[in-house]
Amino acid sequence: MRDAFLMSVAVLSVGIADTASAADWYTGAEPVVLEENWTTAVDASVAVTSNSSAFGSVTGTMATEGTLLESGPRIRVEGVAGTYSYPGRDVGKRVTGYQQEGALSGGYEWIWRDAALAGFIGFNVRSNQLSIVDPGNPVVGTGVGAKVAANFYARPTENTMFSAYGSYSTQFNAYYARVRLGYMVADGVYVGPEALFLGDNFFNQYRIGGHVTGFSFGPIKMAVGVGYVKDRIQGSGYYSTVEARTAF
Repeated sequence: MRDAFLMSVAVLSVGIADTASAADWYTGAEPVVLEENWTTAVDASVAVTSNSSAFGSVTGTMATEGTLLESGPRIRVEGVAGTYSYPGRDVGKRVTGYQQEGALSGGYEWIWRDAALAGFIGFNVRSNQLSIVDPGNPVVGTGVGAKVAANFYARPTENTMFSAYGSYSTQFNAYYARVRLGYMVADGVYVGPEALFLGDNFFNQYRIGGHVTGFSFGPIKMAVGVGYVKDRIQGSGYYSTVEARTAF
C-alpha cells in the first residue's frame, strides 16, 4: 500500500515500497539526457491506490567520482512517508497506519551505450505507527535494517526499452520489485506494461498496469502509471503514480 522510488544514475526513476502496514516506493529507470558535468539526480514520486493508501518519496543519487554518465561509485539517500488504512480483523474497526522511512546506501553503477546496471547496499530506518492497537499486525514500531537494491535498464532495440528494479530490507522483511517494458512513441517517450510485487511481514500485493515514461516539462523528466492492484488485506483496487526526475 504505498509507492515510491529509487533510480539508476543515468536514468529516470519511477516506482517505490508500501503496504497495508508498510510502504512501497522505489523506482525503475528510464533514459534521461544529462549534461556531462551533472553529478546528482533527484527523483520524486507520489502513488495513490483506491485501497486507501497514499505515499510519496524523494531520492537523491550522487556520483562520488566523475559524472552520472560514467561508470563509477554512487551514494543514495532516500526518504518516504505516507498513510494507509485497512479493516482490522482482530479489532473489528478500521485501522489507519502512518509510515516514515529514511535510507542511506552506497554502491556502483556500470554504464554502457544502451544499458545501465547498479547495485546498492546500506541501511534503512522505518517507523510504522497505527491509529489503534491491532494484534494481527506485527509491522509496528521503529527499527533499523540492512537494505540491498539493484536496478537494470536496457534498450534492446532502437525503439524499445526494458527496466527492472528490486530491493529488500531486513526491517520487517520488506521487499519491492518492478519490471517495465516500453515502446518509443515519440523522441524519448515510452509506452508499455508494468508489473510490481511488494510486501512485508504483514501484507503482500501485486500491481499490473501501464506506464508512459520520458515526457518533459522543462528540465524535469516525468512518468505516469495506472493499473490494477490486488492486496492480501484490502482485496482488489486501482493504483496511479506520478514521478519526476531532475539532474544537476
